[in-house]
Amino acid sequence: MLSAIIVAAGSSRRMGFDKLMAPLAGDPVLEHTANAFIQSSDVSELILVCPEERFNQLDLLDNGTTIKRVDGGTDRHNSVSNGLSALHSNAKFVAVHDGARPLIAQEQITATLAAAQEHKAATSARRITETVKRADSSQCISEDVDRENLWLMETPQIFDKSLLLESYLKVEAEKTIVTDEVSALQLIGIKTYLVPNPTPNLKITFPEDLALAEILLKH
Repeated sequence: MLSAIIVAAGSSRRMGFDKLMAPLAGDPVLEHTANAFIQSSDVSELILVCPEERFNQLDLLDNGTTIKRVDGGTDRHNSVSNGLSALHSNAKFVAVHDGARPLIAQEQITATLAAAQEHKAATSARRITETVKRADSSQCISEDVDRENLWLMETPQIFDKSLLLESYLKVEAEKTIVTDEVSALQLIGIKTYLVPNPTPNLKITFPEDLALAEILLKH
C-alpha cells in the first residue's frame, strides 16, 4: 500500500500570491498535483497537508482513493510530520511530494515506487548537465563546481514507512531542519536511490514558472 503525502502548507512568500491556487490550464496548481496521485493506480491513500480553506477550493477526482487533510506546521518538516501522523496503519511505503510540482507523470510515480520497493528509499531526480559555479556574497563567481555525479532532487521521494518514521523521530529529537526526506534518511545512515526523471517536473517558485508549466502541460 502506497500512501502519498502532498506538502502544500506554504505561504508563497517569494511568489507574492498563493501559487498553489494559481490557475494552470484552468485549474489550480495544487489540483493538478493532487489529481496526478489520485489517478495513480499505485496510490491508495492521499494526505494533503494544507489549510482547510485551500483544500475546500479543490475539485479532486473521486476514484476510491482515500483522501485526508491535515494542517501544516511552521516549517516543511513539521508539515511532513503532521502528514505522517495521519498515515493508515497498513501503509507500507510513503511518498512525499511538493504541492508545487504539478507536472509529475504517473509513470515516474510508478518508477520511483518500484525503486523504493527494491532499495527501501528512492527519489525522483535529474542529473545536472549545466556548468555549475559557486558565487560569493557579492554575487560574483568564486569557483567552479565539478558537476560529475551531481543531481537535482525532485519529488516524489518514496520510502519504506518504518524507515521514514524512524528518520523523523531523529529529526524531531535533534531539532534538525531538513529540506527534504532524503536528508532525513541520511540522519539514520540510509542511502536513497536516484530515479532519473525523463519528463518535466519543475517546481512552481516564481511567476514565470507558471507560464512555462502551462506550455509544458499543453505538450
